This record gives sequence, C-alpha cells and structure tokens, in this order.
Amino acid sequence: MSGVRPGLTGEFTYLVEENMAANHLGVGVLSTPSMIALMEISCHRTVEPYLEEGYTTVGTYVCVFHRAPAPIGGEVRVKATLVDMDGRKLVFRVEAYWKEKLIGEGEHHRFIVNEKRFASKLKEELS
Repeated sequence: MSGVRPGLTGEFTYLVEENMAANHLGVGVLSTPSMIALMEISCHRTVEPYLEEGYTTVGTYVCVFHRAPAPIGGEVRVKATLVDMDGRKLVFRVEAYWKEKLIGEGEHHRFIVNEKRFASKLKEELS
C-alpha cells in the first residue's frame, strides 16, 4: 500500500443511463442509490492503481447528501479525495456534480483487503 496516502484525488465522469434513474417522479433523474454507487466506484478507482497486486478495496460506510437532480443523458462528474487513512481503513470526501452544480456530497469509507483471503472467508461463511 506504499502509494496509498491522504491527498490522493480522482475525478471520473459518468453518463446517467436509464437503468440509473428514479422514474417515479414523472421525469428520469439519477437515483440516490446510483449516485452512491458512482461515488463508491470513484473512490475505488482513485486508489486502485496504488494497491499491491492481489489487493482491492471494499466499501464499509456511506454518509451522503443528495442535493440536486441530474437528468438521464446528463454527465455526472464525481470527485473522490482520500482525506484520512488508519492502517487499511480509507476515508474519502466525495462530491458529485452535474454541469457545475453540486448534486451530492459526503463521506465514504473503504477497507483494503486481500482478494483471495476475502473470497475464501466469504465462501467459508456461505457453506
């Protein structure tokens, strides 16, 4: 985990697709669960290049505000900043924008895990 350190920032752009929408409003807009998923993906993508081979991250905590809508077909930009690190625990500040408007913000925690050990433990628990 030598390259994973507070201050790492990633920005990623996503197209809001039909399957990401909350359609019950009479107009298709990015749903809160989909916005959270984009934030989680962005945090993972921010640190992934710095992880040792065989390691990944898993989400453990999300606390966000969904402040404004983004339409189907709109581009949403998500910024993830690693603000704190305690061993394998990673704490991110996340922000989502449609155009220049802040549509969501909050905090997301991820944990660095060994992929094989994680999968093995899960399989054991499921059997």
